[in-house]
Formats: sequence, C-alpha cells, structure tokens
Amino acid sequence: MSDFLLIVEISIGLLLIAALVGVVTRQLRVPYTVGLVLIGLALSLRGKMNIEVPPELFLGLLVPPLIFEAAFHLSINDLRRDMAPILMLAIPGVLITTFLVGAVITWGTGIPFPLALVFGALVAATDPVAVVALFRSLGVPKRLQVLLEGESLFNDGTAIVIFHLMLVIAVSGHFSLTESLLDFVVVAGGGLVVGLILGILISQAISRIDDPLIETALTTVLAFGAYLVAEELHVSGVLAVVAAGLVSGNIGPRGMSPSTRMLVYNFWDYAAFLANSFVFLLIGMQIDLLILVANWQVIGWAILAVLIARAVGVYGLSWIGPGIPRRFKHILYWGGLRGAISLALAMSLPAALGTARDEIQAMTFGVVLFTLLVQGLTMKPLVQHMQLIQRSKAQDEYEGRHGRAVMARASYERLKNMYHEGLLSTHVWEILSTPLKQHAQGMADAVTETLHASPDLETNVIDTAIRELLQTQRNSLTALMRDNIISEEIFSRLLGEVDKALTEPRTNMIELLRHRTSDPVRKLMAAVVQERDIENTISVLNRLGLPATRLSSTGGFLGGKNVTLLIGIPEGYESMVIRAINEGSQQRTGFLTASDEGNQTAISKPAYITVKGAIIFTFEVERYEEL
Repeated sequence: MSDFLLIVEISIGLLLIAALVGVVTRQLRVPYTVGLVLIGLALSLRGKMNIEVPPELFLGLLVPPLIFEAAFHLSINDLRRDMAPILMLAIPGVLITTFLVGAVITWGTGIPFPLALVFGALVAATDPVAVVALFRSLGVPKRLQVLLEGESLFNDGTAIVIFHLMLVIAVSGHFSLTESLLDFVVVAGGGLVVGLILGILISQAISRIDDPLIETALTTVLAFGAYLVAEELHVSGVLAVVAAGLVSGNIGPRGMSPSTRMLVYNFWDYAAFLANSFVFLLIGMQIDLLILVANWQVIGWAILAVLIARAVGVYGLSWIGPGIPRRFKHILYWGGLRGAISLALAMSLPAALGTARDEIQAMTFGVVLFTLLVQGLTMKPLVQHMQLIQRSKAQDEYEGRHGRAVMARASYERLKNMYHEGLLSTHVWEILSTPLKQHAQGMADAVTETLHASPDLETNVIDTAIRELLQTQRNSLTALMRDNIISEEIFSRLLGEVDKALTEPRTNMIELLRHRTSDPVRKLMAAVVQERDIENTISVLNRLGLPATRLSSTGGFLGGKNVTLLIGIPEGYESMVIRAINEGSQQRTGFLTASDEGNQTAISKPAYITVKGAIIFTFEVERYEEL
C-alpha cells in the first residue's frame, strides 16, 4: 500500500510541476516540452531521483495516448494528398537513417556494425511534439503540419519494427534478408490491420450509442486496446494505434452528437497533455549529465550521424508525390526531433549487449537532448526566417487599428462617466467630448474598412465573435442547471443545440454580405476540376458558405471525367475562392469539352488561370439570383 501511495504522490507532484512549467513557458514563449526537459534535468542534478521507469511504462501507457490523439485529429483527406512523400519518409527514410547512422557510428567510434544498426533504428523515430505545438501557435501552413505529423505517426511504428529486427540480428548473429523483409511486412502490416479492424468496430459501436461518457470511454478502450491486442499478436502496437486513431477520428465523429464530439476532443487533448508532461519530465530526470560528459565523443558522432541521415532522407526522398517547397524541406529537416520512443527503446536494450548497451544509451540521451534543446529552441527563428508564419499585412493592420479603436472608445466612455458622476464641469465636457467622440468613430470606421477589404480576415473575426457568444450561452445554461432553474433533460437538449453550433461551420459569407449590401454577387466563377477532387473542393467551398452548381463535363487525360462548378462570388472575394479551390483540387485537368447531358452554357470564353488541378474562369455578371 505504501508503494501505491508513493506512486500517487510522485504522480501528483509531477503533474503540479508540469502545470507550473506550462505557466512559465507560456510567459517566456518557450516550447512547453523543452521547458519540461530542462526542469527534469534540474531535478536530476539534485541527486539520484530513485524513479525507475521501465520501458513498458513509456511504450504501453504514455505513448498510446500521444499517438492516438495525433492520429485522431489528423484528417485523412489532408493526409491522403501527401501520402506518397509521408510514406517515403516513414519507410525508406527510416531504413536510410538506420543504415547511414550505423555506418557513421561504426566508422567514427568503432562500435560493431550490427550494434550500430540497433542505435540507428532507435533514433530513426521522430517526435515533433514541441515543433507541432509551436506550429499551431505561430500559424504555419497546414500542409507543413500534416507532413511533419504524418511522418512521425508512421515512422514511429516502422522504427520500432526495424529496431527489434536489428536487435535480434545483433544478439543472435544470424541475418536473412528474406526473413527480415517478411517479418517487417507481417509485423507492420499486421499492426495496421489490427488497428483498422478495431477502429471500425468501435466506431460502429459508438454510432449506436448516445451517451457522451460511454462513447469517450470506448475511444479510450480503443487507444490502449489496439496497442495491447497487437502486442499480444506479436505485431506492431504503435502502428495499430495509428490506424485505430485515424479511423476513429475520421469515421467515429460521424456517429457522435455535437456534445460528444466536444467532450471526446477535449478529453484527448487533456490526455495528450498529461502524457506529454510525464514523458518529457521523465526524459529530463532520466538523463545523467555526468554520463553524457564522459561519453561526449561518441555522442558527438551520434549527433553528426543523425543530422547527416536526416538530410539525406528529407532532401533525397521528399520529391516523391506532390512537390514539397524547399522551405518546407528545411523545416522538415530541422524539425526531426527525437523523444519518448527513442528513449524507451534505448532503455529496453538487454544486458547481453555488454558495454555497448551503456554507449548506445548515452548516445541516445545525447541525441534526444540535442534535438529538444538546440533544434527545438531554434525552430521558431528558423520558421520566421523562412517566412512561413501566415500573418498577412491585413492582419497586422487590423490589429493595430482595432487596438487604437478600443483605446479611443475607452477614453470617450471614461470621459462620459466622469461627466455624469460630476467629476467634470459642463465646460470641460463640451470641449473634449466632441473631438473624442469623432476620433473614436474614425477609428471604428478604419477597422470596418480593413475588414471589408479582407473577406477571409473578416470571416475569422466574425467566427471568433460568434464562438464567444455561443460559449456565453453555454455558460448561462450551466448556471441555470446548477441553480435548478431548468431540468437536466432541457439542459441536455439546449446544450446539444449550442454544441452543434460550436462544432459546425458558423459563418456563411453570402448571408452576411446580404445584410451589408443589396447586390453582393458581382462575378460568376466556373471552376473545372477532376471528378476525384470534387468532394474535397465542395467541402472547402461549403466551409466558406459559398454555394456551387455542378455541371458534368468530359475531357482531360484519356477522357477522364471533369466537373464544372459554377460559383457566385461577391466583389473582392475572387482571390479567397481561388485559394479555396487550390486547396481542394489536386488532380490535373486537361482539355475541356462540352457534356453530352445537355448542360451547356452559351458564354464567351474569358481569360482563365490554372491552380494545381483546377482551371478557373471568371465572368462579370450584372444580376445574380439563387432559384
């Protein structure tokens, strides 16, 4: 019982430390996980912490929620567009890292090549948690986030499978290429199949249940159950969790009520926060700086080998599939941090490896520490240098004008209150009130002008305001329920309505513009996309609240099917709609011909532009009506 209480005390203490670190790192604008590692190191300097962390704790308890949460929030549509480069980085990239790192380590340190391959495999798994959190706070392009997260999700499982294969070879001295390839396919493929089957089964069960707590519990069972079942079947537990998370996150929510979706999303955000907090604190506490200093030479070779292998993998393989911009490649290269997976694999090395075990562990700790502290702390300046932060001039101008408008209004309101309270004479009020009121109105007009000139910025501002209003309604409902003014049944019904509004697209720009002008639609856009891209494109347009009429077409390579979308757009929204279509369409269209179904539009041919897989024509219109 005393051991149990000790574990509880340690867990609560670590959680308190993690919360305090979160507050401090937010103020200092330092990656949260980096702060945790530094605090863990500081705690380890006070002496031996006497906290033995078995590898099973990392791999079986802390890693599944991290991987499941990342996979759960990753859109399959986003992942599918860059699946080719992601899989190239996650499979051939891991193999390249394993053998290149092994070769450099053997050449530089003299460690036997089979043992060096073991080290190469365990450091091939990337852990970009700190980088992804930074990306979200800075607002870097979504595609870059998907590339980094997608690679990490798949290469974790791949690296673990290869690690175990290399370890067996190093210990037994037996190697068979055929057996190794077969084992890899069975273990990796088996893990994906297990996760896929369990994900579908749990998603089907969730669709037949209408209880937020039970549905959330089922996703928890899925995350840990997929790992345990796969490990029992001797296939990859990590890849099983990846597949289960992707299925559950993309299919499961369709059968959930809005309230359940919000609860599940919030629960897994919190679960990932807890797991991250414990993982990175324990990483810092497990690293012995004295051992690192004593092995500085082999650690130097290890860091060099990892950087070389990462460069070859990213710059050599990322040309597969849709082209990746050079700036993205630089970020992918430097963002290949190592963390929990590498540390857990190093700690699981058997004692039969002898002194090589200590060297491999020291190199692993050194690489993890270098990537987290050096690469993690320099990522933000690199992102800024690459000009990947998506903050437009309109955003900066809006924030500046909005700030001035708020200050001007506050000054006028304070002056008015002082006058009504008798603190100012009528004479002073008459002198100051008119210019202050005019200044406040001028600042407000400047804000309005900025928003009208940037429709997508206006959409974001309105969405933020609507979300705040809905959250206020939610808080009011909670207060009514707490004070027994409404019944639990009415509370659940009304809460579901509010949560539905919170989780669904809120701003329909066409409707908003109709309140602002009597004739908002000034142009008709015809966008020709391939049939395979139509659902993605329609989905993006729906998020903007822009209706589109479909016309079947032919043409394209080998007579492939195209679809022409007719879209009525307001004045000034052309660039935003083009960006939306650019995001939704990937497959290249070819020449255009009329459809045989009788849907033909007799209009003169205008100038057109091409974006990725779409060809876009824009026509001026005098009158637009929706029938």
